[in-house]
Amino acid sequence: MSIKIKNLYKNYKGFEAVKNLNFEIKKGSITGLLGPNGCGKTTTIGMILGLIRPTKGEVLINNKDIEIEKNRISVLEKMNFISPYVELPKKLSVKENLIVYGKMYEVKNLQNRINTLCNDLNLKEFLNKKTGELSSGQKNRVSLAKSLINNPEILLLDEPTASLDPDTGDYVRSYIENYAKKNNTTILLASHNMSEVERLCENIMMMKQGKIIDDGTCEELIFKHGRVNLEETFLKLVRE
Repeated sequence: MSIKIKNLYKNYKGFEAVKNLNFEIKKGSITGLLGPNGCGKTTTIGMILGLIRPTKGEVLINNKDIEIEKNRISVLEKMNFISPYVELPKKLSVKENLIVYGKMYEVKNLQNRINTLCNDLNLKEFLNKKTGELSSGQKNRVSLAKSLINNPEILLLDEPTASLDPDTGDYVRSYIENYAKKNNTTILLASHNMSEVERLCENIMMMKQGKIIDDGTCEELIFKHGRVNLEETFLKLVRE
């Protein structure tokens, strides 16, 4: 599934959080969305998910406008997301959370799917523990499992490896990379981890004050701005 954003705005009582965004993410590609805190990344992801209503503009998934209710229902069942700003119900166990979200998405052979994710993401040791009692890294892995419960065709990742130790973070990146290739999944990745973006993303969009200020491959952006790596390029763009 592809994502196309046309003339997208979001205004909060006079504050323009997102200003005239236009971009397209092709099916099966991984695109990075970079920018400082408060630049509009999470708001943009919320509008793509249909959780935030745009002030103006269109969000098209496979050329279907998700503001039309019948389109929203048909495409959202094929999407999922992870965000550090959205917590799973704390009083439910890990297994109960995965069952609830699996049923919401009407996942067939749900127990098999849960077993697969538990094995892949090493959740077995705390599967029956309440989610609110987990460490931040454990919660992150459970949130990733929830985001994959329905085998999504579009995956929106907001800081997917936040709070993970280097070893687990590397494992999760490899898992995401292999999952995307195997399933031809379209991924939008918002991250402050520049090495993660360099490793995973085919194309990068730089966002500042609600606007896309530049885009291209990692190599193109580094060369264009005369820097030696993506982190230096990011700092140049956000400080200008």
